[in-house]
Amino acid sequence: MIDTSFFDDLASANPDPAEGAAAAYVGALAASLSTMVGNLTVGKKRYADVEDLVYNLMEELSFVRDDLLELIEEDADAFAPLFEAYRMPSGTPEQAAAKNSAMQEALVAAIETPLAIMRSCCRVIELTETMAQKGCGLAVADAGAAAILAEAALRTASLTVTINVKSVEDERMARKYRREAAEMLAIYSPKADAVVKYVTWKVKYD
Repeated sequence: MIDTSFFDDLASANPDPAEGAAAAYVGALAASLSTMVGNLTVGKKRYADVEDLVYNLMEELSFVRDDLLELIEEDADAFAPLFEAYRMPSGTPEQAAAKNSAMQEALVAAIETPLAIMRSCCRVIELTETMAQKGCGLAVADAGAAAILAEAALRTASLTVTINVKSVEDERMARKYRREAAEMLAIYSPKADAVVKYVTWKVKYD
């Protein structure tokens, strides 16, 4: 039976885990699906010429999946101080200043963690692109599904960045965060879409 504890926590009224942790979870699923394509490829005579490449893809996907699994916890841990800062009193100027200082400090981890999730999802998309092209044709639909999931996770994590960066007072830092998130979306969403289009064509016509 599947352990539903993460889903139960996600469905609860608790503020964490939330969308960032969900993004990391889905990104890890994408990495696992892509790895499955590799495992269905290696050892087959038809794919002997790409076997070393596929093994390398699988090894890196394993590393990225582990990173994403760790980021599930890191995202929840990063959000907790921010949530506590939001709950601080602000009735006096001193309290308001202390609250704002705590928020600005907590926002760094609350933004950098989903950015790390985005980077890992981008890598999953890159690796899956090659896996779709070189891996077992019978499992190509799984590579397409991995690309879809990785892009969904990428976009989900970007929402966490977007909502938190609004509260960053250091405009230079805020621009840096926005630029990195926007660049990843601009490059890797079309790349994931291209993988899905390629897979769809393979499934229909090849």
